[in-house]
Amino acid sequence: MHTNRFYRSWSKSDNLISFKVTVGETNLFISADKDLTELAIEAIRRTRADIEEYIKSNPDFKDSLKPLPSDENAPEIVKQMIVASSKANVGPMAAVAGAVAEAVGRQLLSKTEQIIVENGGDIYINSKCPRKIGIYAGNSSLSNKIGIELLAEDTPCGICTSSATVGPSLSFGKADAAVIYSRDCALADAAATAICNIVKSKDDINEGLKLARDIEGIEGALIIIKDAFGAWGKIKIIDIS
Repeated sequence: MHTNRFYRSWSKSDNLISFKVTVGETNLFISADKDLTELAIEAIRRTRADIEEYIKSNPDFKDSLKPLPSDENAPEIVKQMIVASSKANVGPMAAVAGAVAEAVGRQLLSKTEQIIVENGGDIYINSKCPRKIGIYAGNSSLSNKIGIELLAEDTPCGICTSSATVGPSLSFGKADAAVIYSRDCALADAAATAICNIVKSKDDINEGLKLARDIEGIEGALIIIKDAFGAWGKIKIIDIS
């Protein structure tokens, strides 16, 4: 069963059309210039097939919590996940939501000038105008109070979030939200997992931001735990309360 993604009801894109698409365990919330539901279903099926077929012959890809060696014979999305997880020092499936969001978004760009694909809190975005992204951080006092503003030139990019207190994802930390900005959505997803894993108290925020700076390809980070937060890089924080 899919997690209740109630936060989607808060999304407003006045100049875009939004629609939900579900294929198997993949449940995406997409905003584009027009309704691309049928094309999105086809894109998800192609993307899932590449990953699922690879897992059949390489089961470690699904279960490993550590990076795996590169594989020249793997599908492109699998290669992207392997590279992203290696940079962040996590298992390849830590990059799957971001990788799928970007893969589907890129496939749809032939039919729309703007696209926003949200996959369980991980977002691929290609926009022609500024966009505001609210941050849901569970029971933190900052939840739905602060957000991030992206300019058109900041896209295409990935904005991915990992949380130890929200959703079913495995985390070894206690951060309410680790939000990562990168031009590579799979890398943003993998890095969010890695950074969330090491933030166990407010005192770890700086360590988490340092890790973000040290991962090649990461350009910004926001970490929230309880009533504290820290940010670095290309993250423009805005008040959305």
